[in-house]
Amino acid sequence: MPTISTKARLMPASPIRKLVPYAEAAKKRGIQVIHLNIGQPDIATPVVALDAIRHLDRTVIEYSHSAGFESYRIGLAAYYAQHGITVGPEEIIITNGGSEALLFGMMACFEPGDEVIIPEPYYANYNSFAVAAGVTVVPVRCRIDDGFALPPVSAFEALITPRTKGILICNPGNPTGYLYSKGELETLRSIVSEHDLYLFADEVYREFCYDGATHVSAMTLSGIEANTILVDSVSKRYSMCGVRVGAFITRNKELYAAVLKFAQARLSPPTFGQIASEAALRTPKAYFDSVTAEYVQRRNILVDGLNSIEGVRCPKPKGAFYCVAELPIDDSDVFCQWLLESFSHEGRTVMMAPATGFYADPATGRK
Repeated sequence: MPTISTKARLMPASPIRKLVPYAEAAKKRGIQVIHLNIGQPDIATPVVALDAIRHLDRTVIEYSHSAGFESYRIGLAAYYAQHGITVGPEEIIITNGGSEALLFGMMACFEPGDEVIIPEPYYANYNSFAVAAGVTVVPVRCRIDDGFALPPVSAFEALITPRTKGILICNPGNPTGYLYSKGELETLRSIVSEHDLYLFADEVYREFCYDGATHVSAMTLSGIEANTILVDSVSKRYSMCGVRVGAFITRNKELYAAVLKFAQARLSPPTFGQIASEAALRTPKAYFDSVTAEYVQRRNILVDGLNSIEGVRCPKPKGAFYCVAELPIDDSDVFCQWLLESFSHEGRTVMMAPATGFYADPATGRK
């Protein structure tokens, strides 16, 4: 029998979805499963985006330009300008979600065996993109004692080798909800500038910042314009994960041309998704005000409730809609599985994502 590739064997299974069979079994037993394990908003998608699909007047569903419909890229550039980010439509490539933007970026920026430093805990699928691109993830530890703040410069410097070619951040963070300050971003700018690294900034949660905090984009950092890559997505912003539309954004013309070749090889991003996403740019501000208020209420109920339990710690996130909690348990994998297999309260249980999947060394997230 033929063997599968080394890369296929190294590709990690999703820690977010690995407990799905246990959740399905619980549902078959009549247990209601409350899903806190995955970033799938239950907020309604903006009506303006749904109407664009409902009332579509086309006789052919054609390919778009490999970089995405020009009208959408022009609209996106105007959206970014409203957030203090100056980019042109010729600096934007529309992708199949933020996932493809990260994968294309890694393949275009790094050689196999190159290293990218990522503050951990981090979005689990970064590991998958790195494996696909042949890149080595080097974690730099953020600690719950500090609310998952950016580690000091010395922590980064200790990890930099001749193979280090980039830093990847998520801001606000998945899974911590941590929002980087202007000062922390300036720290990253100095490291990137000194060592001539790429800075990947995954900013898909920029709209969701709380308690008066504001988001500062890595694209506003001066002096590293050619080094900075913005990864974006409409999935969480407009609660339409299934349209699979993201963006790769760079002012580096050589890098843009390289990524465009990957985009040409997959032909085009989704036509229906782009139609919905372009229409979503007309979403009124009141929508985001309402969503933010809802997320703040949910955050306060959950985080305050967790912190009221003896032996539990959970920093209060300033952005996104995730949190990481330290529980008085021996094994987060076992505990999360037990919740689905053996626990219920009034016919309900909770599905969570074990922290093991969000660390380079799973043992770190076990407790």
